[in-house]
Amino acid sequence: MLILVETWLTLKNSISKKMVKHKFIVSGGGTGGHIFPAISIANALKKRFKDADILFVGAIGRMEMERVPAAGFAIEGLPVSGFDRKNMLRNIKVLLNLFSSIIKARSIIRKFRPEVVIGVGGYASAPVLRAASAFGISTLIQEQNSYAGVTNKLLAKKAAKICVAYDNMQNFFPADKIVKTGNPVRQDLFNVAPKAKEAYDFFAFDNTKKTLLIVGGSLGARTINQSVIACLEMIHKADIQVIWQTGKFYIHEASAAAQPFQSPGLLVTDFVSRMDYAYSIADLVISRAGASSISELCLLAKPTILVPSPNVAEDHQTQNALALVNKDAAVMIKDVEAKELLIPKALNLIQNDANLNLLSENILKLAEKNSAERIVDEIEKLLIKI
Repeated sequence: MLILVETWLTLKNSISKKMVKHKFIVSGGGTGGHIFPAISIANALKKRFKDADILFVGAIGRMEMERVPAAGFAIEGLPVSGFDRKNMLRNIKVLLNLFSSIIKARSIIRKFRPEVVIGVGGYASAPVLRAASAFGISTLIQEQNSYAGVTNKLLAKKAAKICVAYDNMQNFFPADKIVKTGNPVRQDLFNVAPKAKEAYDFFAFDNTKKTLLIVGGSLGARTINQSVIACLEMIHKADIQVIWQTGKFYIHEASAAAQPFQSPGLLVTDFVSRMDYAYSIADLVISRAGASSISELCLLAKPTILVPSPNVAEDHQTQNALALVNKDAAVMIKDVEAKELLIPKALNLIQNDANLNLLSENILKLAEKNSAERIVDEIEKLLIKI
């Protein structure tokens, strides 16, 4: 009889667990480098827990307020922003907004009652994860960069797990909390084969010529764009094709500069709608050194020249780039040297098949696969402990 009762209780608990509607909050954003991993994690949570309720919390006025709903998830906004290092008086408003954000974050946590809160970086992460910790809710940090920011280092003290993409992160976080998972990336990038005919057709490019892809993020990169503008005649004389994504702030200047050099092999655009196609045909990529971009380039095995942005906290893009450069997996050009060196280096490298192949082989060795699923594995372990 006792065995029957125990069997029934075990079965009942198993059924109850399957019927539980799990609830998660994903917080952060500000840039595509934070938003793409966040959405990838949310999609992986939905795949693992079919009926899960997932709420995003972002910063009002930032790009997550549009991108997240477009991906099919609900989002709440906080009036939080970064500190202004140039005009200290403006920080009075920043502090008031931070105080309001802390109050609203606590209200969201109290109302939604998540089991686990995931922070991906960005302004909204700090008040939300702090509020969750205050209520005794497990938190998980997803640190994308090789050099951790101040906010995540502070949040790590109460985090249950910290998912990272680089080695030696014990320099910033407690070693017993660290799990190396890599950075989640956009899965649609892998649906197109390398050198796909439809990719060449999409851009009306010639599949017998080398293709250089130049990207500076969704907003653009001033130095990269200025470096290209300074060398347009050099590019025009080279026997290659170029996809030049300028970003929305620089498209008019770039288009005007490129007008005298227009040809079927030069595409100047503020936004590449099919990055899967662009990556497919790219023989060499010029990019900033954001963590998400690097993760994509590793998984796609793309030879790359990285131009780290100097305008980021703790100069973490340089650290990201050096993690590849030190393993002969990428080339780095400093921002201050880009106007002089970037395009000549790119035009030389793109014609050197041996060096391209070496970079491709080495960058692929650094790829971390199935990162979103591995992060969800860690989230599931936290659920078991609840």
